Amino acid sequence: MLFNSFSFIFVFLPSVLLLFFWAARLRGHNLAVRILGAASIFFYGWWDPAFLPFLLLSIVVNYAVGRGLGSALTDTYRRGLVVFGILLNLSALFYFKYADFAVSNINQLTSWGWPMPRVTLPIGISFYTFTQIAYLVDASRRLANEYRFDHYLLFVTYFPHLIAGPILHHSEMMPQFQRPQTYRLSWENISVGLTMFTIGLFKKVVVADGIAAPYVAPVFLAAHMGGQPGFLESWAGALAYTFQLYFDFSGYSDMALGLSRMFNITLPLNFNSPYKAENIVEFWRRWHMTLSRFLRDYLYIPLGGNRLGVSRRYANLLATMVLGGLWHGANWTFVVWGALHGFYLIINHAWINLRRQWFEARAPTGRGRRFLGLLVGRSITFTAVVVGWTVFRSESIRDAMTLLKGMAGLNGFVLPWNWQGHLSRVPESILQMFIFGDTPGFTGGSEVVWLLVLLGMVWIAPNTQEILRRHRPALNWQPEDRVIAAFQKLVWQPTLIWLAIISVGAVISISRLSAVSEFLYFQF
Repeated sequence: MLFNSFSFIFVFLPSVLLLFFWAARLRGHNLAVRILGAASIFFYGWWDPAFLPFLLLSIVVNYAVGRGLGSALTDTYRRGLVVFGILLNLSALFYFKYADFAVSNINQLTSWGWPMPRVTLPIGISFYTFTQIAYLVDASRRLANEYRFDHYLLFVTYFPHLIAGPILHHSEMMPQFQRPQTYRLSWENISVGLTMFTIGLFKKVVVADGIAAPYVAPVFLAAHMGGQPGFLESWAGALAYTFQLYFDFSGYSDMALGLSRMFNITLPLNFNSPYKAENIVEFWRRWHMTLSRFLRDYLYIPLGGNRLGVSRRYANLLATMVLGGLWHGANWTFVVWGALHGFYLIINHAWINLRRQWFEARAPTGRGRRFLGLLVGRSITFTAVVVGWTVFRSESIRDAMTLLKGMAGLNGFVLPWNWQGHLSRVPESILQMFIFGDTPGFTGGSEVVWLLVLLGMVWIAPNTQEILRRHRPALNWQPEDRVIAAFQKLVWQPTLIWLAIISVGAVISISRLSAVSEFLYFQF
């Protein structure tokens, strides 16, 4: 079941809200928790009931291991049990996600000719596996423990985060279900949640889906079919995918936060305007924030972090990012993308150290110098990220190299025919895309302006959390003073004006729900 579907918006969500608060008021908190857990299982099973047995088995096994960790009397037994639990989770993840990839590559390198397993990947397995690994590690450290199975089941399956995150810690979510106010209907939280959900829905079905088919797919398909996209086509396709992924993931994150807020639960922030980052380190503090946190806490730091010298630190960074890339899927493009970001981070940290040693450690004075530094840093970071997304989106390394050659101008540079005439129709194109859903394909002038409009949105415009800043939209969000100062009056309030704005956005979005469109991160 998709967040952006009629069945979810008009049947599932209102039904679960009514049942949850009815049970909490008339039957008690325990029944409300069980209803929400059962609804989450139904939500997952809607995709394919065949995936349910493995999900439930995973939950039962990890719950048992967690209970064992809670009652472990010796450190040796606790360490052995947590290692067993982690290996069990990683083994299942490897089998479902990487078995075909591993066998295919072994057959290419050898003459063994092993048969392909042809394993069907359960949706969301990466997210609920990492969530449970984090729980086991926290339980081994005495930071978390859950003695009630129905609460643990809800922790893992809670439908706003189950399929594509955020990756939760038990200590972030379950204490909120211990509060009496969680089980009382809050019209403030309902209105805040609906606002966030509607903004996210608009980002997904209007913006992300609106640029996917006409702008992204043709360019990457041309490279895959042996074509040689030129300079403008390659950059247009790469930038369009960069914005598609941004608004798709940002839209999902807003919808997840909004849905959870309707149940009086505040989730951690998972997406915070990453294209505003001035360096690649900051980018990873803003993009898929809970995955970055997981990789830092449960991979980078256990490998040694930055405690074992500069060379070891850089090796740990590279290893962490390569594995983080592989987490996204069984393809060499993801491995290369992860390695590329690993090298980005190494260069970034090396530059920081060099600047501290050889240059004055003082911030630029004057507003002009600060603005210039921000623009240069943001531009370099954004360009590096676009190059990475080109590899990420490509179906093979060969496809990626074709597009990168095009972006470098090695495939030729040709201006589209009559591009000046297309520029004159940009206002009409914008109206068609946002209201009527009629998005033109690559026309040169109009597409360039479109990409500039989207760049302005991700570089300048406030994000959903900043618009709803008065209502604590996420657990770990901190407002940026310069953004708040620039948009002091753009703050959501329960007024008729905002009701009209959100209603128009909802009507436009719902009118675009006819086609099934999964979120991009569902495939990871």
